[in-house]
Amino acid sequence: MNLSAITQGNDNDAPAPGNEFAQFAAGCFWGVELAFQRVPGVTHTEVGYTQGFLHNPPSYEDVCTNTTNHAEVVRVQYDPKECNFESLLDVFWSRHDPTTLNRQGKDVGTQYRSGIYFYTPEQEKLAVESMERHQEKMESKIMTEILPAKKFYRAEEYHQQYLSKGGQSCGIACNSPLMCSAAMA
Repeated sequence: MNLSAITQGNDNDAPAPGNEFAQFAAGCFWGVELAFQRVPGVTHTEVGYTQGFLHNPPSYEDVCTNTTNHAEVVRVQYDPKECNFESLLDVFWSRHDPTTLNRQGKDVGTQYRSGIYFYTPEQEKLAVESMERHQEKMESKIMTEILPAKKFYRAEEYHQQYLSKGGQSCGIACNSPLMCSAAMA
C-alpha cells in the first residue's frame, strides 16, 4: 500500500483537564509504558497503535502481519506543571536504540519503529531539537520519525499496563530497566 494513502486524521481524543498528551514509539510498548509510568507528573499511560493504513481499529494480530504500517505506541498523559515534555523525551531516548530501522533487539517489523508523534507545534520543535542533540552523540544515523499524532487505537486490554500487572515476571516493585526483548536488557 502507498504511504501517501494514509488518511488517518489527527488524534482528537482529549486529555484530562490541565493535562497534555504525547505519543512515543520505541519498540515493544510494554517496557516503554512501564518506563513512562514511573515518571513523576505522568497521570496516565495506555498502549496502542497509530500511523497505519486501517480505518477500523487494528488488532494486535493485524499489526503483527507487518502490512498495516501501524507503530506500537505509548500514549502518555501528563501534567505539564509537574512534568515537562523534555523529561518525556529523555525517557524516550533512554529506552531504545533509535538508530535501528523497524527493530529493537529481536523484535523486528514496522510496528517496532522509533517515533515521536506530536500534538502541538511546541512538542514538534522540542522533539526535533532533542533529536538533533542526540544525533551529535551517535555514530549511526537516528531513524526516529517525528510526525503529527494520528488517530490512536487503544490496544487490547491484556496489553494495558502489562508489566505492572506482572507480565514477564516483572512486578510493580521491579526497578530493572526492562525492555521487551531479552537482547535489549
